[in-house]
Amino acid sequence: MDFTAKPMTTTQTKIVLDKWIPITWEDFLQITDDPANEQLKAYYYHHHMRLEMLPVGFDHSLDHSLIIVAINLFCILKNIPLQLADNCSFRKTNLKEFQPDIACYVGENAKIIPQGTNIVNLNQYSPPDLVVEISQTSFLDDIGIKRSLYESFGIKEYWVINVENCQIIAYTLEVEGSYRLQFSQVFSGLNLAILQEALSKSRQEDHSEVGQWLMTQFQQ
Repeated sequence: MDFTAKPMTTTQTKIVLDKWIPITWEDFLQITDDPANEQLKAYYYHHHMRLEMLPVGFDHSLDHSLIIVAINLFCILKNIPLQLADNCSFRKTNLKEFQPDIACYVGENAKIIPQGTNIVNLNQYSPPDLVVEISQTSFLDDIGIKRSLYESFGIKEYWVINVENCQIIAYTLEVEGSYRLQFSQVFSGLNLAILQEALSKSRQEDHSEVGQWLMTQFQQ
């Protein structure tokens, strides 16, 4: 990704998917506000835009829903306050925007975003504690540039679910870098190996069966 490239205007820019392209903030907003593009996920970082189609694949959807179930189950059983957002957009005006597959506000942050909010204004509110990307065609970007984007926001933790390899890669994020995790720091006591095994089980078992197994693991 060439952050030195001169931003283009909308008259110069065609809709290109799965690639970072230089563009001004104003033209980024013009593209993302266009109703014709409402099925696109949008990211903006260092004067570059990345657009992705909202996932429609069955495998991607299965892993997406399983991770949501697992997070909710853990927080319910451990009495951890949680607000989980699915494909929500977060924006720091004139600078950055991201739309992860899953975003979580945890503990004392669970109620900071009021009802009626559309795009979360990060000039006004704190970023989520955890973001998750379900990665099927965008893995290299998810562990690369997007990880850098999330680091720059001060997000505490980041998970990448590699659909093809049935793998969870988790990071604790800091401004000076990120580090791999075996245990979640956002969800105290959560062994991420359990989620890894749940993903593996889901290749052979339905979500009800996997959910029951997760409950027994989380109750131990």
